[in-house]
Amino acid sequence: MAPPRLYLDWNATAPLHPAARAAIMRAIDIFGNPNSVHGEGRAARAAIEGARRKVAALAGTDAGNVVFTSGATEAANLVLTSDFRMGRTPLRLGHLYFSAIEHPAVREGGRFAKEKMTEIPVTEAGIVDLDALGLLLDAHDKAAGLPMVAIMLVNNETGIVQPVEAAAKIVHAHGGLFVVDAVQAAGRIALDIGKIGADFMIVSSHKIGGPKGAGALIAQGEALMPRPLIQGGGQERGHRSGTQNSLALIGFGAAAEAAADELEARNAAIGVLRERLEAGMREVAADVMIHGEGGERVANTIFFTLPGLKAETGQIAFDLEGVALSAGSACSSGRLGESHVLTAMGRDAKLGALRISLGFSTTEEDIDRAIAAFAKIANRRRSAGEAACPLSKLAETQISACQSG
Repeated sequence: MAPPRLYLDWNATAPLHPAARAAIMRAIDIFGNPNSVHGEGRAARAAIEGARRKVAALAGTDAGNVVFTSGATEAANLVLTSDFRMGRTPLRLGHLYFSAIEHPAVREGGRFAKEKMTEIPVTEAGIVDLDALGLLLDAHDKAAGLPMVAIMLVNNETGIVQPVEAAAKIVHAHGGLFVVDAVQAAGRIALDIGKIGADFMIVSSHKIGGPKGAGALIAQGEALMPRPLIQGGGQERGHRSGTQNSLALIGFGAAAEAAADELEARNAAIGVLRERLEAGMREVAADVMIHGEGGERVANTIFFTLPGLKAETGQIAFDLEGVALSAGSACSSGRLGESHVLTAMGRDAKLGALRISLGFSTTEEDIDRAIAAFAKIANRRRSAGEAACPLSKLAETQISACQSG
């Protein structure tokens, strides 16, 4: 009998946390419309507001600053716009500056026109170039409106932590707004929107063990908000219309609470597992390249290149060994491509890279299985090259979709 599959793609999506599952099951009969005034509606509203407080606590802010969305992509599209209001006063944003390693949800620019978008370079270490950011903002045309800058806190491919606090000071010194994508940071490092200096922060439910279909745009305060992306009944205090997905948000809240409570112990344990895995990989293949290993990374992520092994071939090879990992966010809707993160770091993206990401239920036995699978694939590469694992139609069907997280 084949062993159970090994899931090592937590940056793409996390399995449902037991606390989130339990919360959803307890709330399964809370069916009222949370915007109705009767008892059933009030019960649903109370459950959602409880979840809002838990998500706010994860980000170190007040519940009134949290706007629930259908996910991080919607939150990005909501906040990336030139049209803001400070209370009732219009506020115009003239240009969007974003780092070269951002997730596609940010790289696409939301509601900004392409000619109003500029990429901020990163260093060879995969860290946003703050000197370049300062020069770009020095040259910004203030007559066209204020600048907006979007920089992720943790890169989803390399796991590298970005210097967002320093970036925030530069942005605010130039009168700009600062947006932080904290999707991969939530549950892995402590979040405090005030300490970071972000005007807005984006988080996602399913990355921390909540259900898919829920996310949040978190603001520094309630006064400054973007023009709504979705118009309608004025839910979420007018910022995001549409009846809230009660069960998803309840699960999101439970996952956020668990992520905050377990953060220190969870990440200490995961860090030990990652070190064990990286040591095992190096013992098997001394030429393995681990991208970003010299800098500060979150504890759970390994983005590596095994010379001579293409990303798509490697992903399928691991899948056939029963191990789920990914090629990072270079893939979308089942299509594989070169990593824009490696390109931004000045590395040859054609080398290909694979991402292993660990989570709260990863065990030592899982790590040993991963090392064994890595050894089998690395040895096959040495003995017969990629011909030993052809990219056949049969193999392609083993992967139904490539996670874009």
